[in-house]
Amino acid sequence: MTTLIAPEKGAASPGASLLSDIALPALVIHQDALDHNIAWMQAFASDRGAELAPHGKTSMAPALFQRQLAAGAWGMTLATAVQTRAAQAHGVRRVLMANQLVGAPNMALIAELLTADPDFDFHCLVDHPAQVTALSAFFGARGLALQVMIEYGVPGGRCGCRSESEVRELARAIAGQPALRLTGIEGYEGVIHGAEAATDIRAFADSLVRLAEELRGQGAFALDRPIVTASGSAWYDLIAAAFDQLEVRERFLAVMRPGSYVVHDHGIYRDAQCGVLARTGLNEGLQPAMEVWAHVQSLPEPGFAILALGKRDIAHDAGLPLPLRRYRPGQTAAEAVDVSGCTVTAIMDQHAFMVVAPGTALAIGDVIALGTSHPCLTFDKWRQGCIVDEELQVVDIFATCF
Repeated sequence: MTTLIAPEKGAASPGASLLSDIALPALVIHQDALDHNIAWMQAFASDRGAELAPHGKTSMAPALFQRQLAAGAWGMTLATAVQTRAAQAHGVRRVLMANQLVGAPNMALIAELLTADPDFDFHCLVDHPAQVTALSAFFGARGLALQVMIEYGVPGGRCGCRSESEVRELARAIAGQPALRLTGIEGYEGVIHGAEAATDIRAFADSLVRLAEELRGQGAFALDRPIVTASGSAWYDLIAAAFDQLEVRERFLAVMRPGSYVVHDHGIYRDAQCGVLARTGLNEGLQPAMEVWAHVQSLPEPGFAILALGKRDIAHDAGLPLPLRRYRPGQTAAEAVDVSGCTVTAIMDQHAFMVVAPGTALAIGDVIALGTSHPCLTFDKWRQGCIVDEELQVVDIFATCF
């Protein structure tokens, strides 16, 4: 018996045809839309006097990190020590870890990195005096200095100091720890919801900038040009507007951190983009670049199809997959048929249930391209994806490091 090497799900090679050479399901990124999104967001930030540190936890794909950095990104944002180590191992030289560094094993991962690579520019967040004490003791005992930023939050939100007075107290605590360097202040507006979200986010961003100016005036920061940073993938225009002030540009390094923009989506971020365009007056925005492709596996009843993909292949936390186009094996890209009238009604581990729109012709073995909402939770279901051109030929492949 010959033992064969098991292929990765969605494995592809450059030059392969998506419609004839790849075992489906497969994670697909359209190159034109990908390139557009990377350039669009970089220009959006630069035009407003801000730097861009894309949140890499969206894709955890080093090949995409390198595309973003090559386009001008200041660094990468990440969420964990393990993600930081993966990014550094693949050539990233600056990481803003938009999270607290908690637990000795996680601290050890960063201490090992900084010892082996002292020029690596790393910043993490703190929001409590206990974290300040623990980090200072751990890194100080190893003769290392750790760059930290104060996280400013909102009541009922995620992490972060809940008031301006807590921020001031934490800055004083950091000043008393010789192993720590305060390099900036951070916030995350994505936890602010409700009918008055836009107004509340503007107020939050103004408060963040005001605190940064106050701390700078007190000499609290270790950098001549401290970092002020915020923005997820939905309200980044409001954060950019708060940062786009002469006094902020001159005194601070303003850093935006959206992540999902790199491939955008067909759901929650498409809807959020409508708000961005309405508020900014821009005519052109981001484009959905990511899809998951799968076969029609079964047609057990009239008007009903089972697709050969499920929860292990595509996000379903922010809406079910959206059928977009149908192809027949061996067809060309130009022969796609619109199937957006079809509806995925349920999803299981390896199957999706689809109601077929009247007049839509389907056959077993047909290929359906599906859009998705919240790309982070599609990327993490794949170890490999493919980038295709307008003719659906694979031009590149990428690995993920979740």
